[in-house]
Amino acid sequence: MDNIQTTPPNGKSDKTLRRRIGLIFALVGFFIFMVGADPGLFGVDRSPVIGFVQIGVFLLGLGVICFGGYLTINTLWNGYEKTIAADIGVRLVGTGYVIAVASGLADIFGLGTRPLPTFIPFFGRWQARGVLIGEIVIIVGFLLLLPYQHLFDRETQVKDKSGE
Repeated sequence: MDNIQTTPPNGKSDKTLRRRIGLIFALVGFFIFMVGADPGLFGVDRSPVIGFVQIGVFLLGLGVICFGGYLTINTLWNGYEKTIAADIGVRLVGTGYVIAVASGLADIFGLGTRPLPTFIPFFGRWQARGVLIGEIVIIVGFLLLLPYQHLFDRETQVKDKSGE
């Protein structure tokens, strides 16, 4: 049993690889989100108003950020059983994303400030507030998903081993 290899030949653990992949997803999602939120930063702004494509792009970026954040934070649990708060956090991340999508695409769904026959998507004040509320719910979900107790246990284990 002693000769069982616990890490891959390159010396990196699977958790490290999953963390890196999650962080890459989150960074790519942030880039996509920024292209959708303010395309003028990248020189691709073609319209003075926020249209359907721009809304769709920043909502796609927000979804990729949520996925990458979940992958990254999930590796911090290190095989420990997740708490109820962590399960609620996962659901809040998904719920916040649904709130953001429903608010951002409210005109497309027929719930927005513009009447449906004109079908000109408009990202107004209420849609922006709804997306912001969705983002706040996502943040609360990620905060609940963090393994506070297990991180604290690791710090005390390190101090005990060093003799402090």
